[in-house]
Amino acid sequence: MKQGLTHLDAQGNAQMVDVSAKEVTVREATAEARITMQPETLEMIIQGGHAKGDVLAVARIAGIQAAKKTSDLIPLCHPLMLSKVSVELMPDLASSSVVVTAYCKLAAQTGVEMEALTAASVACLTIYDMCKAVDKGMVISSVRLLEKKGGRSGHWQAE
Repeated sequence: MKQGLTHLDAQGNAQMVDVSAKEVTVREATAEARITMQPETLEMIIQGGHAKGDVLAVARIAGIQAAKKTSDLIPLCHPLMLSKVSVELMPDLASSSVVVTAYCKLAAQTGVEMEALTAASVACLTIYDMCKAVDKGMVISSVRLLEKKGGRSGHWQAE
């Protein structure tokens, strides 16, 4: 079943979706992003040798803050009262990258996919910002939704 674009009205104008008739349910979303860098940059992050401090700790906090501010960044997103946000950062030596996984949860009338995607993205952007002086060639990639639960559309999981 294909659904139309809900953020456009009949005339094609942007609109914030009216969710007032939707049932309040527990909703969860998990997203991930990856930032790839020079092996020396990753080693510096892992060893805690960065002059600016603990890169992964700062990125974790930035991701959590970003999830809470998603509606300020994405124009048609609803402001949400998140009940849980977690951001995990896993260094991957084999690919010289950090994989960020963000999880958001709440009980509401709309989902939290955008909050999880924003958290993962901003955590990667923070790593880039903190490390750009030593590695300008870092690449942020693979920003994607891994899983969502709750709401009318139910459970969805990436392949």
